[in-house]
Amino acid sequence: MTTPLTALISDLHSNMPAVRTAVADALERGVQRFVCLGDVVGYGAEPRETLGFVMELVGAEGPARIPEGLPRAGEALETGVCLRGNHEDGLLVTPEDFNPKARAAIEWTRDELASGPPAERQRFFDYLGELEPERVDGTVQYAHGSPRDPLREYVIPRDSQDPDKLAGIFGPMTRGACFIGHSHVPAVYYEDGRIYLPKVPAGETAVGPFALDARDPDDPADTRSRAIVNVGSVGQPRDGDPRLSYVLFDGDNVTFVRLSYDLDTAAARIRAVEALPEYLAERLARGR
Repeated sequence: MTTPLTALISDLHSNMPAVRTAVADALERGVQRFVCLGDVVGYGAEPRETLGFVMELVGAEGPARIPEGLPRAGEALETGVCLRGNHEDGLLVTPEDFNPKARAAIEWTRDELASGPPAERQRFFDYLGELEPERVDGTVQYAHGSPRDPLREYVIPRDSQDPDKLAGIFGPMTRGACFIGHSHVPAVYYEDGRIYLPKVPAGETAVGPFALDARDPDDPADTRSRAIVNVGSVGQPRDGDPRLSYVLFDGDNVTFVRLSYDLDTAAARIRAVEALPEYLAERLARGR
């Protein structure tokens, strides 16, 4: 099966300056499809713009295409994927398990999505209601959180030293590789306990491509480890590096991309919304 060059983006969190920067860069690199691993909304100040942008990019209402103002604008893309994240779930169901700042943001986001024209409001909420937190796609699978709990379980670097947790999160996998988001920390976890933490030096934009080297589930003789790839966050990185993070995947090879973006504008837009906590703007510059 041939895999088109795919950009895996996650945890956009209504941060349009970061989203546009990531997508424009991916298009310049020749990407033909976008997969969003959830949390399109939450935290940031532009949920309507971000959700509409992603819907166009993945082909939610027709052929996928490149939005205006981007490289290759109007060009057709292969149909993409968008998952439900815990912030979409909190918006649609309840944010009762969110911390107070995240809860305030998702409650404002719900009101903001509902404040637009009736037709837009209907299409947004209909689309969000159709999203699922996991997906199997050919030779790989996608989940927002983890293969075991696709909606809410965090996978973080110290888990590579916990054999019980590794067994639990790899157990439900049906493919050799699974791409996830949710923790906002880019990493590759192997079933045998190995971990790769990609570090993109200042002044550079990517590390890779490198072979993922994960097990072929259709080959009983293949004894390689399965792999879980956390693609990091476009809209709110949390590994101490404020640059946005996303991943390129061609079916065999992975590239981690880190890019600076106009975070001052993103922060200013948060500060302009009285209902959004100041902390959500401050943390962007810290990458925490």
